[in-house]
Amino acid sequence: MIDKIVQSMAEAMAGIRDNSVVLIGGFGSIGQPNALIGGLIEQGAKNLTVVANNPGVGRIGLARLLDLGRVRKIVCTFPRSSDPVVFEELYRTGRIELEIVPQGTMAERMRAAGAGIPAFFTATAVGTKLAEGKEQREFAGRNYLMEEALAGDVALIEAWEADRWGNLTYRSSARNFNPVMAAAAKLTIVQAQHIVELGALDPEKVATPGVYVNRVLHVPYGEPTVT
Repeated sequence: MIDKIVQSMAEAMAGIRDNSVVLIGGFGSIGQPNALIGGLIEQGAKNLTVVANNPGVGRIGLARLLDLGRVRKIVCTFPRSSDPVVFEELYRTGRIELEIVPQGTMAERMRAAGAGIPAFFTATAVGTKLAEGKEQREFAGRNYLMEEALAGDVALIEAWEADRWGNLTYRSSARNFNPVMAAAAKLTIVQAQHIVELGALDPEKVATPGVYVNRVLHVPYGEPTVT
């Protein structure tokens, strides 16, 4: 019987190694797997490369992972946020590497990894500093950059609903990077607000099929606040 539901955070985090590439879902705090980030902090893996939309705010969550010196490199679109104090301290003192990737390019690099596509060409960033050192080719009179697929050793994902096969749904904008990250990693770990019976999910609403998911931890955190 296929059952990907795990019973503890320790079980969810088991086997994550030092030097891993970790994909972390979310757009700011929306759709970010905060419980799993806390579990990764407790698990102790270090020298990580983290791929995320931004490097966290304040000194909590992802920013705390950085603050503890556990991240060697951050790959992101927005290195500065509303309160980027940790990242800025680390970057200015040379204690963390930074790779800036345009948002659409980052999503497509992970989608390509999940689809088995090693690289693709895009016009985004042509003629900018982000193009330095990258192969360029001309198609129909326009220059394009070659971007390589971006795969992860681990993906930490936040989902709205999951069944025991690992099929996932997302709630509104909390979907963001989560589906492409789930498909791009060797080991995909999910925190889900709701665990439902097999067959209860509307197939039309399943954004991540269970084939991409390895472990699911039930993390109920209540209904989002409506303002």
